[in-house]
Amino acid sequence: MDLSRRSVLATSALAAAPQPRHRAAPRTGPRTGFERLAADGYALLAGDRVGVVTNPTGVTRDSAHIVDVMHRDSRVRLTAVFGPEHGFRGTAQAGGSEGRYDDPATGLPVYDTYLKSGRPLADVFTAAGVDTVVFDIQDVGARFYTYIWTLYDCMEAAALAGKRFVVLDRPNPVTGRAAQGPVLHKEFATFVGRQPIAQAHGMTVAELARLFNGEFLGTPAELDTVLMTGWRRGDFHDASGLPWVPPSPNMPTADTALVYAGTGMFEGTNLSEGRGTTRPFELLGAEGIDGRWAAATNGLGLPGVRFREAYFAPTFSKFAGKTVGGVQVHVHDRAAFDPVRTGIALLVTAREVWDGFAWRSDDWIDKLTGSTRVRTMIDAGAGTDEVTGAWRAELDAFRRVRKEYLLYR
Repeated sequence: MDLSRRSVLATSALAAAPQPRHRAAPRTGPRTGFERLAADGYALLAGDRVGVVTNPTGVTRDSAHIVDVMHRDSRVRLTAVFGPEHGFRGTAQAGGSEGRYDDPATGLPVYDTYLKSGRPLADVFTAAGVDTVVFDIQDVGARFYTYIWTLYDCMEAAALAGKRFVVLDRPNPVTGRAAQGPVLHKEFATFVGRQPIAQAHGMTVAELARLFNGEFLGTPAELDTVLMTGWRRGDFHDASGLPWVPPSPNMPTADTALVYAGTGMFEGTNLSEGRGTTRPFELLGAEGIDGRWAAATNGLGLPGVRFREAYFAPTFSKFAGKTVGGVQVHVHDRAAFDPVRTGIALLVTAREVWDGFAWRSDDWIDKLTGSTRVRTMIDAGAGTDEVTGAWRAELDAFRRVRKEYLLYR
């Protein structure tokens, strides 16, 4: 298995490296990229001034944050942290960040990367004075989850600034099975989708980094990837032995991640996607919806999932403080469940049973799905099979490209 031009597995280096300076919990599941980097005494980073792009998910198996661990370790010269959307320590809601500040726990300067790209982001890396930028953030497997585009933007900026870029791999919590869903059309590129990949991409961040470098970046980054050992493409998050740390405030559990690539499309409608509840993206609804929606969607016999008539009152976001009706999505067979097909079915049936259904006025659904197709086909009365069949050719083409960059069995 290719570990890029610098091996982190050299036997002599492993033998010579001092033991990590934090007490690790007994290891179960795969070894993450950070675990392998630390076990090798940070040899890959030797002599470099290092900046880390991370958030609260950058944790060890015993729930210590990698920035805190690295800061205490004399074998690595950690000099800066770069925070994405929601911030390094995770204090900001959706669409927010923490700005520039000094981290109280470590004293390290924290720079804001959110909504920065290209030369302005390259200038941030230059101002920080780092030689190498390290990326370690937990993704959830959906194209419109913004951390993979933080990865893309940071790789592009590192290339512009002449910085080396290192990706520490983590499991895709919803498996690395076959990609699903529509592929982004380039004219719809935004921060919820920079490049033409599938809506449920089925890749790890290291695999995506290599895909970005090989297919999309005009000037490839000087890229190193530290891979996991022991991870299999069919593994869900609970096989990892890692703690689930919410990557963002509305991704509270691994169950949320399981449905998000489908029900996240409801952000593009006037229905609540469950923000402001304890089950975001599992609860969906609006004023005026009743049990007919759950009945209609259950009647489709979608594999691996059932729908319960549900009523809830969001504390913020859409319908804040109001009681709405809708469904709760219950996945009972993860292996059979297709989140994108399920999301399309829910959109189709919501429009059929509720005459108040509408898309957001800014056509956000087009940005989420990567084209006008989902919106226009559902508006024209297309069913689930017709909509999901319409992207088959482009999905097959993406799968062929994707296959070249897969790193795990």
